[in-house]
Amino acid sequence: MQRLTTASKIGYRRTSQLFFRRNNTGLINNYRNVVRLSNPTENCFKMNSIRYKSYSRVPIGGTNKNASTKVATIEFDTWKGAGLMAIIAAGLYYYFRKEKKRINEEKIKQATQGYGKPAIGGPFDLIDANGEKFTQENLKKPNTISLIYFGFTHCPDICPDELDKLGIWLNTLKDGYKGYKLQPIFITCDPARDTPEVIKAYLQDFHPSIIGLTGTYEKVRSACKAFRVYFSTPENVKPGQDYLVDHSVFFYMMDSEGEYMDVLGMNNDEETGVLKIQKKIDEYIEEKKESKNESSKSKRWFS
Repeated sequence: MQRLTTASKIGYRRTSQLFFRRNNTGLINNYRNVVRLSNPTENCFKMNSIRYKSYSRVPIGGTNKNASTKVATIEFDTWKGAGLMAIIAAGLYYYFRKEKKRINEEKIKQATQGYGKPAIGGPFDLIDANGEKFTQENLKKPNTISLIYFGFTHCPDICPDELDKLGIWLNTLKDGYKGYKLQPIFITCDPARDTPEVIKAYLQDFHPSIIGLTGTYEKVRSACKAFRVYFSTPENVKPGQDYLVDHSVFFYMMDSEGEYMDVLGMNNDEETGVLKIQKKIDEYIEEKKESKNESSKSKRWFS
């Protein structure tokens, strides 16, 4: 009689247990188990092999991607990510650099500016080259920026150079800037020699739109004091004797209300002077918008 191996004994034992066990699935399932284990030795090994078999994750009909394709995909994704990070880094660098520059400009502006506007400008009463009265009220024109220069007609070099520069500014901005026109004004610091006729002839060598002003010594002195202009004439001057007048060299920018905006000095040339005028007009427009918004808010608050 053939001896049974240990695996065969286990197989028969399991066959008898499954055959006589009654469960919810009935006798049919028991019969299937008996048939499955008809050859217990072989089926035990099959069960062990099935138990530890690793199944493929590739769906039926699909294709298996080899290792080289996966590496290429990873390398491609890494390249895209590196490019994206470079673009983001460049954008952040540009933004923070621009923001840092803006903050530094604000700090410089706050450090250099005083409290409120300087007390420059005020009432004056003079006459133009045609003998017509000209006062501070003539500065108050809508959409008009006045450029006021103090000098004298016998000036050998500085005044002619500055008036030539003024003419270039006026030609560059002849069509105005954002709706604002320039009104150039020349006020003499030497009223004893600069009569209306002399000023009219003198300004013909420069830009035709420049308005020349003069008056008595006291009225000219009062106008210079209002604009904080320094000037001095030599003492004990004989009639007909030539002399020079020492004076401040600035262009005073006045807004449409006749209020002080800023000054342009000798350091502002033909190009930088135009840029500064445009910048100050931009700031003036922005200030008017902010003031209008504040007034509208206050009206809504108290209404």
